[in-house]
Amino acid sequence: MGDMVHQTLEKLYKDKKFKKIVSKATLIKFYKDLWDKEYSDDILIAKEDEGLKADNYKKMGIKFIEDYYNRMKPFDQITILGLETQDRLTLPDGNSWHVRIDKLGCDKEGNYYVCDYKTNSRMKMQEDADEDRQLAMYSIWVKDKFRDAKSVKLVWHMLAFDKDAVSERTDEQLKALQEDVMESIQKIEEATKEDDFPTNTTKLCDYCGYKSQCPSFKHLAQIEDLPKKEFKDDDGVKLVDEFAEVRKQLAELESKQDELKANLIEFAKQKDVDVVYGSNMKASIKEFDKIVLPEEKEELIQLMKDKGLWDELAMINFMRLQSKFLKGDLHDDVAGMIERVKDFKVGLSRRKELEDG
Repeated sequence: MGDMVHQTLEKLYKDKKFKKIVSKATLIKFYKDLWDKEYSDDILIAKEDEGLKADNYKKMGIKFIEDYYNRMKPFDQITILGLETQDRLTLPDGNSWHVRIDKLGCDKEGNYYVCDYKTNSRMKMQEDADEDRQLAMYSIWVKDKFRDAKSVKLVWHMLAFDKDAVSERTDEQLKALQEDVMESIQKIEEATKEDDFPTNTTKLCDYCGYKSQCPSFKHLAQIEDLPKKEFKDDDGVKLVDEFAEVRKQLAELESKQDELKANLIEFAKQKDVDVVYGSNMKASIKEFDKIVLPEEKEELIQLMKDKGLWDELAMINFMRLQSKFLKGDLHDDVAGMIERVKDFKVGLSRRKELEDG
């Protein structure tokens, strides 16, 4: 829905650029035609469990466009200089920042506007806007390309709320941001496996052109175009498929084990026995007492401390200790007694691109 709304508003300003204001009805028809062309039933509805269907999103898109149209007509607030820009900002260290601005414009006073359309269901707060680095980096490009710019205002059109969030950065803030970006790039480029620099997969990975070099997508790039037989013969594919099947069987067996334990307990109660015999094995069923702590434990903990029991019964919170150690938040004397080692964990999840159809 978001991409279709973007394309519709892009058409609006493309037509306006040629001195033609498209009617709201024409714009809505364009959006509906685009929806009918690009939407298919195999597209995953992420929030379907919340009762949202494809038609809900289609109607939301229509409302976003209508509200924006009514608020911005006749669309003469700024002169449009670019739509969906495709440029790069060259940084002082020679690296570059991709500049893709939804809508770039300026007014007669020399103020430039970097505008971004957002269909989020959460309104961007002022502090969020003031900390956003993407559009702020775009403003560096604007100031370099348009030397007459008196100011560069960053504008997020929050379509779900029919409101705008606006931010502006000083030259000092932009310089600090640019240096921070260059430091991050340098850290990435110098990273090795020993540096503990893990990948961070997000939705933006869908637009990345370097998947064949990324540990999180390299294997996918190697197998996605293979013929079916070669795909199935790939060692990685076979290992994951077998691992997934074993995990499935273990989950089923664990569920079956819980069911059998419950049935054995019930059988023992009915027959008034504490041992049930099988062909070669026997099952002992023993009733025992266990404790249940109160949900609010502060009072209990204080009582244990007052009675001198805390040191004997308290345990180290391993997860908190590990977190503080890895973040460098522990006292040096304590950290010195702890060894840092490498380990691995294996997770299993559905392939997103298969869920999306």
